[in-house]
Amino acid sequence: MTTIIDGNAVAEEIRDGLADAIDALDEAGVKPGLATVLMSDDPASETYVSMKQRDCEEVGIEAFDYELDPETPADELYSLVDDLNDDDEVHGILVQMPVPDHVDDRTVLRRIDPAKDVDGFHPENVGRLVAGDARFKPCTPHGVQKLLDAADVETEGADVVVVGRSDIVGKPMANLLIQKAEGGNATVTVCHSRTDDLAAKTREADIVVAAAGVPELVTGDMLSEGVVVIDVGVNRVDADNEKGYELVGDVEFDSAKEKASAITPVPGGVGPMTRAMLLWNTVKAAAEAEGVDVDLP
Repeated sequence: MTTIIDGNAVAEEIRDGLADAIDALDEAGVKPGLATVLMSDDPASETYVSMKQRDCEEVGIEAFDYELDPETPADELYSLVDDLNDDDEVHGILVQMPVPDHVDDRTVLRRIDPAKDVDGFHPENVGRLVAGDARFKPCTPHGVQKLLDAADVETEGADVVVVGRSDIVGKPMANLLIQKAEGGNATVTVCHSRTDDLAAKTREADIVVAAAGVPELVTGDMLSEGVVVIDVGVNRVDADNEKGYELVGDVEFDSAKEKASAITPVPGGVGPMTRAMLLWNTVKAAAEAEGVDVDLP
């Protein structure tokens, strides 16, 4: 029997586990605060930000919501980030990507105080991750680690293929899995659009993490028996239904399920974990900023 790894259930456990940490902060007179900045009229980005704000409300994190017109000059966004850096009630800052073309996304990321960079994308935090001293693990790769742990998947000594080399998922995922630490100690191969014979690589893997942003790129015939498949992709494809589309992952689920010992669905797999780990990082940021010891799940 193939185990379907339920990201919604694991994310709920994470949120429940944060309750004690938030209570400890409350006893110390601290309320964690997360500021989200949206500078886009993209419906997907708007939905994602609203879901993050709802998550904050549910667990007891103060949500600060900022929306800028996409035509706003870049300097106004940078100035807002500076103000949030100086705001003691804000412990985490998230600028929703992508930003408009006239805004340099790298400048935005570098502008955020590394101690409030709960996405984990500031160069200082990336360097600490690579060095094995992470302040904040990027939310999606951290969520994948939590899913593997919840499914009792051993990473130590495992051969892992990460399909995708983005700064958001692929690169930090590989770095986390090779760390000499719990949830790491794997042998990792990173594949991408220039990889020759991708199937030959994925067939050798004990664990495949698909994060290429290509609908149903990985199919069952590219996998070995008993492989664990983590599908990070969320892609809209045309469909004959009321919406006119459906969501699929980077893995062709039906064929992959026939080979996998465990697999994440899309939706309901990695997505909920990304949001849960953002809350996790925000609580950690608040605890460290205020000098309060808390236990994180």
